[in-house]
Amino acid sequence: MIRYILSRAAQALLVLWGAFTLSFVLLQVMPGDAVLIKFQDPELGLSPQQISDIRASYGADESAFVQYAHVLGRTLAGQLGYSIETGVPVSRMLHAAYPTTLRLAVVSFGGAIMLAATFATAALLAPLRPLRAALRLVPGLASGIPVFWLEIVAIQLVSFHWKLVPVVGVSGWMAVLLPGLALAIPISAPLTQVFLSAAERVMAQPFIDVLRARGASPLRILYAHVLPNALPPTLTISGLVFGEILAGAVVTETVFGLDGLGQLAQQAVANQDVAVLQAIILISVAGFVVINFTVDALHPLIDPRIRRTQGGRAA
Repeated sequence: MIRYILSRAAQALLVLWGAFTLSFVLLQVMPGDAVLIKFQDPELGLSPQQISDIRASYGADESAFVQYAHVLGRTLAGQLGYSIETGVPVSRMLHAAYPTTLRLAVVSFGGAIMLAATFATAALLAPLRPLRAALRLVPGLASGIPVFWLEIVAIQLVSFHWKLVPVVGVSGWMAVLLPGLALAIPISAPLTQVFLSAAERVMAQPFIDVLRARGASPLRILYAHVLPNALPPTLTISGLVFGEILAGAVVTETVFGLDGLGQLAQQAVANQDVAVLQAIILISVAGFVVINFTVDALHPLIDPRIRRTQGGRAA
């Protein structure tokens, strides 16, 4: 078990380093010069020498290799640099923005799990075959709904028309309740599909017929026998779903006017604020890696087959 966790931790660090390097290369080849865009404005009245000094202070005239080594060393020391657009430390900007995105991720992920559990249970236990078939189509339809359209409809109906959840003049958890639930609908689709597929394979096993013959109720069979066997593949896909939450945060925070990492990323792209962009990419990848590392660590606890495999290799 220890060897398994150490192996996954080494892979996680490798992914972080690869993401940092790839993002640095892609941002370096991005057209335009953020320093010139910011400081060559005639209204600022800066001389060419002053602009040159500013470029030197940001290290913009150094070679790509020197910049990479400098940024990597600075990042390892916990210093993320300064925003070219605002001059504020990037760490301070992230500290102000991440709570909103974290709340949004918690609400959307929790909502996706509840929706997936509800639809999967209904699709497996519905009394009529046509109803079960219809419920199995719902996840596929939900995955094809554009996030921005769904969120605009949610604002118009849930907030403005039905007045159930306010989106204006609210803060904290209330501000992310409707955005998170709207984002949870398309995110729940892959969770439901994977769980249904795994559950159907389990329910086709002979021991399920034996349980039915002994008089076990469908609900007991589902939660006591099908769920433990169908959970591992669903847990795996749940780690990948976290990436969809991070991607959807950009659209969601823009539609709802939330001041989170997604909105900060959109502004950084518009301003070519490289330091802010690289920090957001690194934090997003770190969150994705932590979630998947946690999923990998939980796998041996949930699936005894993995423990037996690891025990055999250790022997």
